Amino acid sequence: MDIAILFCTCVVVLGVASIQTQLTRSDRRVARVERKLDTVMRHLGLEEEVPRKDEILALVRDGKQVQAIKLYREATGAGLVEAKQAVDAMS
Repeated sequence: MDIAILFCTCVVVLGVASIQTQLTRSDRRVARVERKLDTVMRHLGLEEEVPRKDEILALVRDGKQVQAIKLYREATGAGLVEAKQAVDAMS
């Protein structure tokens, strides 16, 4: 009975490690594609349109950075660091 539990534990651990490796590879691929897309957009002179940009800019002008970052995240689905960098670039 103890051997069966040990075997099942090993299988689960190996399965989780395999899934983590695949996710890491996928993250790297997505990052590479995003860098290429950013390069193409810069070359064409295009900028990504930010939804609700006017509202975000109004919050920045009023000195409400935290609310601006929160609104940026809600509008774009960006992470905290990315949203902070984008709002800082707007000010």
